[in-house]
Amino acid sequence: MSTPPATGLTPVPSWTVGDVTVHRIDEVPLPPATGAWLLPDATPDLVTGQDWLHPHFADDSGILHLDSHGFAFTLDGLRVLVDTGIGNGKQRANPAWHDLDTDFLQRLTTAGYHPDEVDLVILTHLHADHVGWNTQQVDGEWVPTFPRARYVTSRTEREFWAGYDMEEAREQMFRDSVLPVEEAGLLDLLDVPAAGIDLVPGLRLLPTPGHTPGHIAVELTSGGRRALITGDCIHHPVQLAHPAIGACVDIDPHQSETSRRALLASLADTDTLVLGTHFAPPTAGHVVSHGPAYQLSPVPADSN
Repeated sequence: MSTPPATGLTPVPSWTVGDVTVHRIDEVPLPPATGAWLLPDATPDLVTGQDWLHPHFADDSGILHLDSHGFAFTLDGLRVLVDTGIGNGKQRANPAWHDLDTDFLQRLTTAGYHPDEVDLVILTHLHADHVGWNTQQVDGEWVPTFPRARYVTSRTEREFWAGYDMEEAREQMFRDSVLPVEEAGLLDLLDVPAAGIDLVPGLRLLPTPGHTPGHIAVELTSGGRRALITGDCIHHPVQLAHPAIGACVDIDPHQSETSRRALLASLADTDTLVLGTHFAPPTAGHVVSHGPAYQLSPVPADSN
């Protein structure tokens, strides 16, 4: 399976975590209306009340900035991709996600991760904007984009959706982006205990349920340094200042808030690099205590 050569692309942003370089693989900025729909309690007055969100994470009128991207890194020779975005050519109910034509795979290849060379794909949860590049269309069929990879997610996550009365749009997402991976024998379901589970030394999955029942965050440690990829436990930095703000699509809003508060408390005032799966550039930072809650102190990316 070939990937078109990457030409004319902007540099791939990255951060160093010990001996590991984490690359942000950009897919597409999400439309300005996304924030008001996704996080309805993040009103313009509330957002503009947090000066530190401007200009990176919100504009001066309180409109939130959100992105779709994944993260790729190599750990002890294991080539890893965390979340696969929306995907190209997918039939989606959300117009902003419908029938995209982005250069995600070219960007991934530019970062040094040809699809045929990816070893592990971690899916924080099974939502359409996190599984889309699981597959691509070849000769009219949806086939795994990463044919040598082990795709992993939590058993709780897959079993929840297996028993869920899904609307047609979600059924379509499973048909084009999940079932082909399962049918190819590439999807591994993991039991993720409360303390988390190590995939390999330095790579750990942490349960952060609520947005979905089996949602996981991804912890990376190397050379005494630590990074945490949020998935959708935290959609936007405004939730650091107001952890009670949840997403309109949270399956269990109370559990989502509980998970978010526990995660933020564990990250606050440490040197852990937090990488937000939907955070607009600069995307990464450190959680620092601020009044009764927190804020994000940005860590700019390197470009290579």
